[in-house]
Amino acid sequence: MFLRDLRLATAHNLVTRTGGGEIRLPTDTPTHYLQALIDGLCELSLRDPLTGLANRRHFRSVIEREMDRVARSGETALLLMLDIDHFKQINDTHGHIAGDMVLQSVAQTLSEGIRPMDTLSRYGGEEFAIVLPVCPAHQGHAVAERLRQTIESTPIRISSGQTLHVTVSIGGVYAQQWIRSTTQLWTERADRQLYLAKSAGRNCVFMEDPPDSTVSAEEKSLLFSPLPAAAFEENDSEHNTAPDVYTDAQRQVITP
Repeated sequence: MFLRDLRLATAHNLVTRTGGGEIRLPTDTPTHYLQALIDGLCELSLRDPLTGLANRRHFRSVIEREMDRVARSGETALLLMLDIDHFKQINDTHGHIAGDMVLQSVAQTLSEGIRPMDTLSRYGGEEFAIVLPVCPAHQGHAVAERLRQTIESTPIRISSGQTLHVTVSIGGVYAQQWIRSTTQLWTERADRQLYLAKSAGRNCVFMEDPPDSTVSAEEKSLLFSPLPAAAFEENDSEHNTAPDVYTDAQRQVITP
């Protein structure tokens, strides 16, 4: 068997056996098969293998698109950072297999508690991130608190006779049109709120107060709408016409 065939076989197994199921690739033509294989590998590169959630690479591309959408539309977006409390203690006490079960359970609970339009990712280790587009500022804390309470009340079965209850700390910040920011600054602000939640005793929510914009909707429309052609023509005519400037001598009325 050639090395090329081994690589194809490995890629085929990776794509078709992901998630414990068997995915069938099209075999009608070599082109369709290879395209499906490439698409499957691309999808795998954006997923966390343990939880099936978006990984950090996918998360970064999502928040970049979301910040661009916020800048264009003027709608707010919420970023939540969540961390499982005392996760190292779970691993040390019950083992890493139990720790993996906890991660999978929390991921499933979070997935069931958000909208289809939201993006949930495993940010790293026991930390998760959620991007919630078009989330009104007055609803953000309630959304985060509902997720926190749901995780706290959901038992996690790690063996036939043993269940665990875990809690999470949550930090949240908004991206708004009138806040100059980058994806790095947005995540750093969320991390700061998460740090405050953990410092306050864990199992709580800390949200950055969203600043109110003093710009009206009409003014926003004027800022981001293209100027009509007539405005440019009028502006040009003003520049090409000499202004009416009179000196004191010109204003003086001379009488015979």
